[in-house]
Amino acid sequence: MQYDVAIIGGSYAGLSAALPLARARRSVVVIDHGQRRNRFASHSHGFLTQDGTLASEIAEIAREQISRYSTVQFETGQVLDVAKSNDLFHVCIDKIHAITAKRIIIATGVTDQLPEIQGLRERWGQSIFHCPYCHGYELNQGQIAVINSSEFSTHQAMMLPDWGQVTFLSNGKNLTDEERKQLASKNIPIIDDEIAEISEHATINLQSSASQQFDGIFVSSATRILQDWIKALGVEIESNGVGEWIKTDAMKQTSMDGVFASGDVIRFGGSVPLSVADGNLAGVSAHRSLIF
Repeated sequence: MQYDVAIIGGSYAGLSAALPLARARRSVVVIDHGQRRNRFASHSHGFLTQDGTLASEIAEIAREQISRYSTVQFETGQVLDVAKSNDLFHVCIDKIHAITAKRIIIATGVTDQLPEIQGLRERWGQSIFHCPYCHGYELNQGQIAVINSSEFSTHQAMMLPDWGQVTFLSNGKNLTDEERKQLASKNIPIIDDEIAEISEHATINLQSSASQQFDGIFVSSATRILQDWIKALGVEIESNGVGEWIKTDAMKQTSMDGVFASGDVIRFGGSVPLSVADGNLAGVSAHRSLIF
């Protein structure tokens, strides 16, 4: 089947992109395999009118509202390949069938690659976080740990004193004199021992057998684009030491004509409100490209 626009990813950015296209009465398919990046967090914070709402509920309500538009279809599945031929994009879904579209919006999000510390993965999104604006307020200015996991960790630690009493855990990694000076300027103590495991709510147990309880822990995850078809498609991808993302212009157009992108897959750092804004603009831009 042929559509005006295929949106790959049905979370906040993808659903937001679908709305202006649906209201323009364009034929749209939203392809999603049900793996929201923030599925590990129970509640979403920082989104105007939805602060504190269940993260899953925001996506469910959005999908229900968009489903009311007759020109929007949903496909459940995983995109395995996208190829362009004769100004049309051919999208292969689960090796079962393919659809074609005049335009593509990539809204796949990214995957968080977490440090290999015992007990960390099980607490991700519950007592271990990456975004203070999303989860810092609920820690009630309590005891906060920052684990040294990337070149961004020192920066992250220096932000967090607005949300609580911060301790920096180097996890056995060497810090530069400048990094130690920066942390000292914010009165942030440093624990240099390696971490053995994380237990209970947010207790950090060290290799030295010492342990310390915290109200929350922050980690800078590495964000990666794991879909091979995105890189094979040929859109330009940017990266730094802690992430990679698709390069777009101000209107969410990628380096390839007819391909737009939105949400966490186009930025270092992300949130629900930013994804919704990105998606809306990508949808409008894709629509305009069909006209002009």
